[in-house]
Amino acid sequence: MSLSGKLEANVEIDAAADQFHNVFSCRPHHTCNMSPGKIHACDLHEGEWGKEGTVVCWHYFDDGYRKVAKEIIETIDDVNLSITYKVIAGDPLKEYKNFKFIVQAIPKGKGSLVHWTMEYEKIHENISNPNTLMEFLIHCTNDIYAHLVECRRNNHESCYICYDV
Repeated sequence: MSLSGKLEANVEIDAAADQFHNVFSCRPHHTCNMSPGKIHACDLHEGEWGKEGTVVCWHYFDDGYRKVAKEIIETIDDVNLSITYKVIAGDPLKEYKNFKFIVQAIPKGKGSLVHWTMEYEKIHENISNPNTLMEFLIHCTNDIYAHLVECRRNNHESCYICYDV
């Protein structure tokens, strides 16, 4: 049995790919306003928002528990609208030797397809795949999408969360 694994999921949203990408690349600290039931905070520990090498600490609620994950933003690809986060401390590393999250927003018609990839290596073979964490990401994606659509519907171009001000 392999200890390395990969989970992928797609979520279709009716929001622009670059707008969704901007949330995770430059404004992850605002996700707690967009998905307050799931994400409680995203704190800056080192670096600068929107820059590779930045270290952030997520406080979130998953699988019935409050959790924490400290991550470094490894790559921000503004051409392909993708971001790679590598977990460097926190709850995911209790069961996994290494863990990465990759999120890509792909333009599709008037909306986009959000593609999540989780790459991980389990500490031992009795650890289950992180399916509940993928469900968490899908729920957060839908919450963020709903926020972006609500801002667009109400002409909130001045929304500091969604748009450049």
